[in-house]
Amino acid sequence: MQRSRTSKESVKRVVLIDDHPIMRHGLAQLIRAEDGLDVVGEAGSAREGLEVVRKLKPDLAVIDLTLPDKNGLELVKDIRAVLPSTHCLVLSMHDEALYGERSLRAGARGYVMKEEAADHLVTAIHKVLSGSLYVSETLNVRMLEQVTGASRSKATGMDALTDRELEILALVGKGVATKNIATQLSISARTVEAHRAHIKEKLGITDGAALVRYAVQWVESRAKV
Repeated sequence: MQRSRTSKESVKRVVLIDDHPIMRHGLAQLIRAEDGLDVVGEAGSAREGLEVVRKLKPDLAVIDLTLPDKNGLELVKDIRAVLPSTHCLVLSMHDEALYGERSLRAGARGYVMKEEAADHLVTAIHKVLSGSLYVSETLNVRMLEQVTGASRSKATGMDALTDRELEILALVGKGVATKNIATQLSISARTVEAHRAHIKEKLGITDGAALVRYAVQWVESRAKV
């Protein structure tokens, strides 16, 4: 089917930030098939992504949460800080129940599971570009319940972890040493240890070895999603 002509000025410009080239290729094809949308840049890391966004100033950045050099949530915050006119849409394989609200709090305008990209990504892009939020019906109901007071239970377990604590838990689960975590996140080793202590407290874990086991199992379970 031939695409209808759209003036260059009205075409919305999209940047893809995902560390899998094959995934970026498939997403680019999906987006370019939609009249009025074009993929103008790609990046495989948070650092490259921020550079591309700074240079191209796109209307929208589609961001994966798992990037080799930085958590996607932190990249969303960085983009919103340096270029607030660029909307952010998170596209991730990870559970929306855990990361959906976190993504919105970081500044993203929507969250789409990768397994649902073929059916929902283009719709989500249009909705975000129109100024609205895009989340699943399940997450929407959960957020409304919190706003209306229907759900007043205190966050527990994984939900109680901050974005930084969640990021550190993932790195622990990948076998990254405290010193290297500190270097990667540009914080002190003492700060990493403080975060680890908070994680153990919130998860009810008593010692460091148990924390490592928990983190490894959690990372492995996410990889199977």
